[in-house]
Amino acid sequence: MARTAALRRDQVRQVMKGIVVVGALLFVTLAYQLKWTAPSTALGAAAERGVPRQRDDAGARAAFLAAYPVFMHPRCMNCHPAGDAPLQGDDSHPHAQSVKRGPDGHGKYGMKCNACHQATNLPGLNMPPGVATWHLAPRQMVFPGKTPGEFCRQLKDPRRNGGKNVAGAIAHLEADPLVLWGWSPGEGRSSPPLSHAEFVQKMREWVNKGAACP
Repeated sequence: MARTAALRRDQVRQVMKGIVVVGALLFVTLAYQLKWTAPSTALGAAAERGVPRQRDDAGARAAFLAAYPVFMHPRCMNCHPAGDAPLQGDDSHPHAQSVKRGPDGHGKYGMKCNACHQATNLPGLNMPPGVATWHLAPRQMVFPGKTPGEFCRQLKDPRRNGGKNVAGAIAHLEADPLVLWGWSPGEGRSSPPLSHAEFVQKMREWVNKGAACP
């Protein structure tokens, strides 16, 4: 009997050791995944750039409000209209020639964007502006009429910002040729109220402080 009891105790110890080993392996695996699976958030991207992950909701809201007028400027709004017609001019009137977005934002039928919009601005007052990839933003990326809070939440929503996380949206604002064009719009057109460098700095500040919305 004593030998049987001892054998059973030994078997129990072996089982317990197995459970501990398996548990440890699961813990290590989970920790590894949590460490190396990059979160699709602006704070995750900021941390990867060495920026302190310090949340400051008030500071984030203030930074976003400082950048918000750029989004509402005609250079941005005209390519992000509420309907299917692009807008033009500092008064954001509907595009002449009854131009429509078409299925891919590059125009409809014979009225394609690149028929007039070339790789660079054409010289002269109010002549057609140009970027090689000239096109309208997707229908869900509407700018006009949005309050700061509404627009902020849209910018953070991949379903309404072109499928990007916040870090991806900032990268678009920082380097996309169509965005950069807004600060070199050609003769007869105004530029946004902040310089591009100031605008990007405010948007990165918003991200690095937690991307809170007004």
